[in-house]
Amino acid sequence: MKDSQYSAKYALIYTSLVSIILLAPLFYYLIYMKSIHSLQNELLLKEKSLLIVKAMQEYNQNEEYFEYPRFKTFDSGLYDESFKPIFSLIKSKIKYFKNGYHLDDNDAYLIVKLPKEKYFSSSYLIVHNVLSFAPVYERVLLILFSIVVLIFILSVFFLQSFAKPFKKINNQLDTFIKDSMHEINTPLSIISVNIDLYNRKHEQNKYMQRMKAAVKVLSNIYNDMDYLIKNERLKHEKIDINLGTFLKERVEYFEEVAQMKEIVIESTIDECGFVNMNEKQLQRLIDNNLSNAIKYSHENSKIEIKLYMKDSQCHLSFKDYGVGIENTDEIFNRYYREDTSKGGFGIGLNIVNSIIKQEKIEVKIDSTLDHGSRFLYIFPTTYSQ
Repeated sequence: MKDSQYSAKYALIYTSLVSIILLAPLFYYLIYMKSIHSLQNELLLKEKSLLIVKAMQEYNQNEEYFEYPRFKTFDSGLYDESFKPIFSLIKSKIKYFKNGYHLDDNDAYLIVKLPKEKYFSSSYLIVHNVLSFAPVYERVLLILFSIVVLIFILSVFFLQSFAKPFKKINNQLDTFIKDSMHEINTPLSIISVNIDLYNRKHEQNKYMQRMKAAVKVLSNIYNDMDYLIKNERLKHEKIDINLGTFLKERVEYFEEVAQMKEIVIESTIDECGFVNMNEKQLQRLIDNNLSNAIKYSHENSKIEIKLYMKDSQCHLSFKDYGVGIENTDEIFNRYYREDTSKGGFGIGLNIVNSIIKQEKIEVKIDSTLDHGSRFLYIFPTTYSQ
């Protein structure tokens, strides 16, 4: 994961946590603001009621008619002692008939007791409007959004600042690993070439075979590390590969490694056509399965390699008779190792997993503890040439 993605990811997590913590005080702030908004609305209703009362007080009985005050967002009405309307502009149903301010969902009412027989024989003045809390919600959301944005920006800034020393160390470590990998490859190649030259001039012996096998084990580890380092930076060009021929070459390569534990590799390789893949990625898939099969097999046992066509798809299986796998769901995780005594870094199958996901290769795993494991890979398409 890139540094910017790392900072953004954890800044987002931190921002979410802080935002959740802030929800409680914001909730109480929302309640408080709603009560303030409702109180302001009550004052507005009282103001309108006073205007209506004032208009009725100023009414001259000699005038032909009384022009009842009307408002754009408020409606009102006059009611008798039994709360029957004498004159009313209120269309909604009134549930509460009691002096004071009342809220019914979004309907707000102010009921005012009037002097008896003074204002057109009415006993009550009711002023009504629809109370909207939208401005309160908008304000709270704006505050929440501002806080979230501010926290996120500060989080990214501080995470990047804190990460600078670690970035420097990581860069130095990457450089060291790359240089080390380059330095390791040269002596490995020299050792392998000299063993081959020795075997040509002299009779093969078990010591040279062991050295050759050990070099191949180291070479497989080197190839995994090299693939991990270069994987994200290189574009893997695909070519048409004869899967059967390629598999035979890799099996032959690992036969000396298997002989170290007196393991026999039995291969049944049928014609399976060509696959369009990157050669290095296909090699990593096969080599890591062969390497693991040898590593976790019991001595004096065997490994069965099968390549065959089924349902118009190519099936490649690796079966060993070894220690087995306890947690098959975990084995593709990087650095996961069930048996640390066997060595390795726990990266081989993680590399395999990334390749089969990229190439849409299906994998099936059957394993029984102390009896062995079988890895089956089903290639999506193959073709003959």
